[in-house]
Amino acid sequence: MAEFTDAIALLKADHRKVEELFEQYEGTSGAAAKKKIAHQICVELKIHTAIEEEIFYPAFKGKIDDDILEEAYVEHDGAKVLVNDIEAGDPGDEFYDAKVKVLSEEIKHHVHEEEMPSEGMFAQCRATDVDLVALRDEMLALKQSLLAQEEASGLPVAKPRAVNLITA
Repeated sequence: MAEFTDAIALLKADHRKVEELFEQYEGTSGAAAKKKIAHQICVELKIHTAIEEEIFYPAFKGKIDDDILEEAYVEHDGAKVLVNDIEAGDPGDEFYDAKVKVLSEEIKHHVHEEEMPSEGMFAQCRATDVDLVALRDEMLALKQSLLAQEEASGLPVAKPRAVNLITA
């Protein structure tokens, strides 16, 4: 479990992996290849948002700027809407590539806010007394469990926490 020095290193590694997948998607033209990469992106994001929302964010509630945490939940929900839509669609569908592109842009913004030096979420988290190594171990356990679930039966649709979805 020491592959990542602490919880923040684990989250940053996830960020780099998803950025790489978005780059791969941009350079791919075949429908089957696009579908496969888009699915990988969606799985990575479902797992990443789960470990952040269930373990990481709650550990810092009341210890860092509440606005930053609340915005992160809302940003996740925006991503979840697109993730579910992408998962339900196919590369030939109208707006499919646009949804992947907008998801990429939303994730870039979210990552920037978390990783920004000094005032970013991760910088604020490092300044607390939270044990980031213990947090990493807890997050890795959940991540491994979710990866196993994905391999066995697939992950369920992503459920927004902060945004109330109103269907037309």
